[in-house]
Amino acid sequence: MSARLFYSSILLLALTGCSVPGKVTSTAAPTCTIGEAMQQTTLYFGLNRPQGPAITDAEWQTFVDKDVTPRFKDGLTVFAAKGQWLGNDGKLAREDSRALMLIHATDRSSEQGIEALRAIYKQRFAQDSVMRVDTPACVAF
Repeated sequence: MSARLFYSSILLLALTGCSVPGKVTSTAAPTCTIGEAMQQTTLYFGLNRPQGPAITDAEWQTFVDKDVTPRFKDGLTVFAAKGQWLGNDGKLAREDSRALMLIHATDRSSEQGIEALRAIYKQRFAQDSVMRVDTPACVAF
């Protein structure tokens, strides 16, 4: 099943950093004593298709290599995850997932790249949604 209401267990986190697709929003930048103010965006991708087999590790890695990396060359982090949510039928749904964390500037290029990833994944793998969580962050390397 695809993830329509993805990860109810972290819904509160999603509410802390709201963004309107296609629009760069100004979140209060943190006052950083170390490092620089940036944005942390985490995207949650379900690995089940509504019809057919689950998305394979090879398919996921191809998506990362051909779609994610060219847009975010400075780096990224991927976590294996397990999502669950209450479906419209009242049944608990569980799904293997991947979380993609990006640290980036708050700019139009990053925004367009993130929204492109969400759209590509939903279309390519017949997903209802890709959850996005944005949080201001102080970043030092």
